[in-house]
Amino acid sequence: MAYRRLLVPLTGTAAGEAALATALMVARIWNAHVHCLHVRVDARDVAPLAGEGLSGAMIEEMMAATERESGERAARVRALFERFAETAGGVTLATSPETALRTDGPTLSFESIPGREEDVVAQQSRLYDLVVVPHPEAGEDVSSSDALHAVLFDSGRPVLIAPREPPATIGTRVCVAWNGTAESAAAVAAALPWLHRAQAVRVLYADEYQRRGPPVDGLLTYLRWHEIEAEKVLFKPITKEVGAGLLGAARDFGADLLCMGAYSHSRLRQLILGGVTRHVLENADIPVLMCR
Repeated sequence: MAYRRLLVPLTGTAAGEAALATALMVARIWNAHVHCLHVRVDARDVAPLAGEGLSGAMIEEMMAATERESGERAARVRALFERFAETAGGVTLATSPETALRTDGPTLSFESIPGREEDVVAQQSRLYDLVVVPHPEAGEDVSSSDALHAVLFDSGRPVLIAPREPPATIGTRVCVAWNGTAESAAAVAAALPWLHRAQAVRVLYADEYQRRGPPVDGLLTYLRWHEIEAEKVLFKPITKEVGAGLLGAARDFGADLLCMGAYSHSRLRQLILGGVTRHVLENADIPVLMCR
């Protein structure tokens, strides 16, 4: 089992650069291909404003300005990608599967297409093993967060949320957050390649985190069937915040990867009331593998 194709939605922010560096670290481990996707704003999306009382001339001017700004931004993102590729070292540009498969080592490619980012990224993600997205709270570009949630809810693929700064290591000491839900089970399945190669695996659980589903001992049995030895550790919420307790337990273990299910409650409820997923998304300083 291995990750062979990684997708990175690029927006040109500092968080995007960190996500690209994190993706390349993963690609070096798995000898994988990283495809960087930039989604340009489509000027045609301005056309519906005609129904808002704007004249044809005003709409044409807005479309022209949108097209110009979108092109300039795409050029900046492409320049960022090219600078990264030149300085990364030990990586090959490959535009086809044949080229990538003939290459010994990680490969990179870049594509810029028009559309709505959340739609395009979610749809494209379905043919990749892993999607590496920027930290949603890093930088001013909220579209990266839109892409994250679109992939989580509409791709069926695992998502690796990169930290604000590229990590020194990834996947050597892995924490699994277990609460018995279908989402946490999907995260475990997606993380099996990491769990097999990890030096140490710890399963984190808590009464306040558990939902209806198999208890932690059932997960340990499942992992043993896959010849993965893991220890279970009970964690406690910090100031009644389950997410803070989870991240604290991961730090205590020295984890460089956290695997967990996302939004076992509805996203709306978590946005209004807070929740474990939201807290981890906003505060994690290590890579987090999530599944919904």
